[in-house]
Amino acid sequence: MEIAIDLGTANVLVAVRGKGIVLREPSVVTVDRDSSKLIAIGEEARQMLGRTPGAIVALRPLRDGVIADYEITEAMLRHFIARVTPGRSMTRPRVMICIPTGATGAERRAVHQAAQAAGAGKVELIEEPLAAALGLGLEITKPLGHMVVDIGGGTADLAVLTLGGIAASDSVRVGGDAMDAAIVQELKNTYSLAIGERTAEEIKMEVGSVHPQTTVRESDIRGRDLLTGLPKTLHITSSDIRPALMERAQEIVTSVRRVLEQTPPELISDILDHGIWLTGGGAMLHGLPELIARETGVLTHLAEDPISSVALGTARALEMQVVGRHLVIFRRVI
Repeated sequence: MEIAIDLGTANVLVAVRGKGIVLREPSVVTVDRDSSKLIAIGEEARQMLGRTPGAIVALRPLRDGVIADYEITEAMLRHFIARVTPGRSMTRPRVMICIPTGATGAERRAVHQAAQAAGAGKVELIEEPLAAALGLGLEITKPLGHMVVDIGGGTADLAVLTLGGIAASDSVRVGGDAMDAAIVQELKNTYSLAIGERTAEEIKMEVGSVHPQTTVRESDIRGRDLLTGLPKTLHITSSDIRPALMERAQEIVTSVRRVLEQTPPELISDILDHGIWLTGGGAMLHGLPELIARETGVLTHLAEDPISSVALGTARALEMQVVGRHLVIFRRVI
């Protein structure tokens, strides 16, 4: 059996070769603080964020796209692998896992070891932009340049791809989580309103924008008034939180510029023809493609299914051999 895993800071997606994506769960685990016993994993655990009693803690074992808690990550991987593996299977599955382009050697080893400890047989790693490009269906094995920006929960990974490899890349630890934190801080500083990370994520999805638009997006949010300590409802619009989100978005734009500066002129010509492709949940922030296009002068596209692109590409990579930063041998599809 061959399994592809998009091990993200916010979500874990698992695909099985020949079946497509079979599992999509939040990267959240709840643990009993006293006994260290796991209580819930995935969506059930996410529902507990900000709502647990003192003895129970909800954790995100992955931070900035890498493992922050090895034992919890291993347990989470074991749980997800078991859910997609036949109960009586006697063989350990081959597993392909995507990682950020900026992952260190130690971080790569941690992912590899955690997957093996969780029940995987052969474990292979692929960098996220390479997987995203495969998921988008880009012809990256040809001598043409393509640029992909994958914005996840913890990182934004950028790469220019050609001939099955990475010609230029960058990774910044700015993603959906940083945007949520910016919203929390903005409401605290400007409106003296305290909210949790789940509420911040909902605000980002409902009214978040980095592009002034004619249609006003607005919402009523609930939190705790920091001045009185009492519950409070606040009516906000896109413009109220745009400054906070713009600060994070500009960090991504700066990284895009940095990668373009590293790119050979011949590949820049290809990128102007094909545009920049955005994938990942963080890429769904309203107005982000328009912002990048305006700041770089390069047409920017949002993937049709941004959240699934990396997982689908990682599954496609199971048909190939990955050596370092290159896809070098195509395997026959069975």
